Amino acid sequence: MRRLIVVGLLLGLLAACGDDDTTDKEDLAAPATKYVALGDSYSAAPGVLSPTGPEACSRSDRNYPSLVAEELRPDTFVDVTCSGADTADMGRPQFVDVPPQLDAVTADTDIVTLGIGGNDFSLFAKLVGQCAFVRGQDPTGAPCRAAMNTTGKDKLLTIIAATRRRVADVVRRVRQHAPDATVLLVGYPQILPAEGTCPGRLPLADGDVAYARRINKALTDMLEDVARGTRATYVDLWRATAGHDVCADEPWINGRYEKPGSAAAFHPFAAEQEAAAERVLDALED
Repeated sequence: MRRLIVVGLLLGLLAACGDDDTTDKEDLAAPATKYVALGDSYSAAPGVLSPTGPEACSRSDRNYPSLVAEELRPDTFVDVTCSGADTADMGRPQFVDVPPQLDAVTADTDIVTLGIGGNDFSLFAKLVGQCAFVRGQDPTGAPCRAAMNTTGKDKLLTIIAATRRRVADVVRRVRQHAPDATVLLVGYPQILPAEGTCPGRLPLADGDVAYARRINKALTDMLEDVARGTRATYVDLWRATAGHDVCADEPWINGRYEKPGSAAAFHPFAAEQEAAAERVLDALED
């Protein structure tokens, strides 16, 4: 059984007393009393059985927050991850029956995981939507890269730069709600292959696969930089998912077609969520 040191809630040093004999015991750390999970669809895991929470959020009860909670066994576990969420939805209702995610973070919160940033300014929608739409213009070239760089400044990289401030602000607001919480900023997995393509799963022009991977990596690098700048703990899923992109022999990210019970299109399978949970738990031990 994994011994987790998740917060500095020291219960005390146990000692057995005898004549002149004492036996030192290990310091014991209390389990987290409250764990709150915030994030978008890469934390909610739409399509992975079984759905839980508001229908609009397409949240799985086997997403990585749920797997982490199974191991931590906190007194209170609150999962408000929701598909489609961006940083603004941390402080505003995303849907009529979905309150601001930050409402779940209270002063007694011990651990917060946050996976956010890919939906701001419709980054992912542009990457898998617009890039797929222009594929027919030049199937062997890079029409999306060209379309995103008509002014000499890449639109998607500009979006990532602007999102940096938003994510950093969310981390600061989490700390305002829960000053003593351990905050973990969870990155995104490798969605695109390092080389090659797979048109049946990934409807991008050949040259745009490398471009999309560059955007995917830039997003993860930005989140790591935010974690460093805000003193949050970064959970690196880029390394953890190497070799398991959409085009891999054993993909952890689904391709263009939804697979009911397994994953939504372009979203993680259960295996990726299990790997993410392991990385979160590892980070809590460090």
